[in-house]
Amino acid sequence: MKIPFQFGMVPLWFASEATGGRRERRFCRFVLECPALMKYQTDNTTIDVQAIIRNVCIGGFLAKSAVMIPEHTTVTFTISLKGDVAARPIYLRGEGEVVRVEKSQEDAGFAIAVECRIPITQLDAYPRAM
Repeated sequence: MKIPFQFGMVPLWFASEATGGRRERRFCRFVLECPALMKYQTDNTTIDVQAIIRNVCIGGFLAKSAVMIPEHTTVTFTISLKGDVAARPIYLRGEGEVVRVEKSQEDAGFAIAVECRIPITQLDAYPRAM
């Protein structure tokens, strides 16, 4: 897990010439690198996908995974905060929709953008190790 700032978050702002230098994001994003388990249904089967969260905001997150999840797929997810971020493991759970998938130019992985449908909540305990 990599947290490069004093309280674990560094805001990411994006501006472009196309928007006249205005910020393109609806919400401030924060760098937060931690493991996540994403699940989705296909043909009466639940698919588990291991991922690494790259950044997060109040409306969703960007994750990197070796497995592609199709756009418009509903996913449930569990984010695991351990180590330097917390004295004990903290597990967060939520649900959202995959709104963008891009093939990584660095490796064989995928960048997966998820927009949250319901607020992310903290779990009291997580039944199995991630």
